[in-house]
Amino acid sequence: MENLRISYGEIEAVRGISFTAAEGEITAVVGRNGAGKTSVLEACTGIRSYASGVIRVLGSEPGRESTRVGTMLQTGGLYPTARALEWLTYLSRVYPNARDPRELLALVGIDQSATTTARRMSGGEQQRLKFAAALLPNPDILFLDEPTAGMDPQARRSLISIIRDLRNSGAAIVLTTHLVADIEELADRVIVLRKGEIEASGTLAELRGEGSSMHFDARPNLDIESLADDLSANYSVSEPRAGHYVIEGDPSPQALARVTAWLAERDVPTTGIRTGRTTLEELIIGDAE
Repeated sequence: MENLRISYGEIEAVRGISFTAAEGEITAVVGRNGAGKTSVLEACTGIRSYASGVIRVLGSEPGRESTRVGTMLQTGGLYPTARALEWLTYLSRVYPNARDPRELLALVGIDQSATTTARRMSGGEQQRLKFAAALLPNPDILFLDEPTAGMDPQARRSLISIIRDLRNSGAAIVLTTHLVADIEELADRVIVLRKGEIEASGTLAELRGEGSSMHFDARPNLDIESLADDLSANYSVSEPRAGHYVIEGDPSPQALARVTAWLAERDVPTTGIRTGRTTLEELIIGDAE
């Protein structure tokens, strides 16, 4: 997608974002509630209109290649009075190369002979049934909105394994989640949304800063080249998201003192320098408002 904008009346929920989800990769779109995650997924699947920008799903406009796209929404998507097998069997008629509904129910751990209707299933069972429905088209791209919400640990573990297998088979997968464990176990690439804009993107290693590092928060767009010059050649400085700085290198007392002095010389207030990797919670939540 390029320069995607989505508005609800006068409120611009998504503000000109661009990213690509590659085949054989899992792209996690994360952020606070209201960051625009679900709006982005709904626009990609063709169920949400957008104000401007370009979206291409398998080379076509959203909805054009629906028989090759799997979708699992956070809410809705179930016929409340249908039983699991009859509902999947009905849906399978839409797809020319549909997977066997009985096989999918077994895969997600639902008894295909059960007579319980969808509305009487537990929340976790409903999630598993929606996930099975998303797999019906044997999709080349899969959109998952909070896929493990409400699942017990065993069901979640099974779903995580299935998603990995789909990725390894070459499918492109785009998911949203609030669960840090899901991001750590699944994401090949992370897109951090904040107020409808991309605040940061990259691999977890790139965003968190692997190995020895120092971190501090200050005003955006500091002269990081100057800070790097102040340190030795063994250090590198980056700003992976606005106002958050990562210094890769040994967090020695001398280095910490040099960074503190550099900030003081430029009268730059900071919330403090800390060592170690940026946590996922820090990436998703960002600075307090």
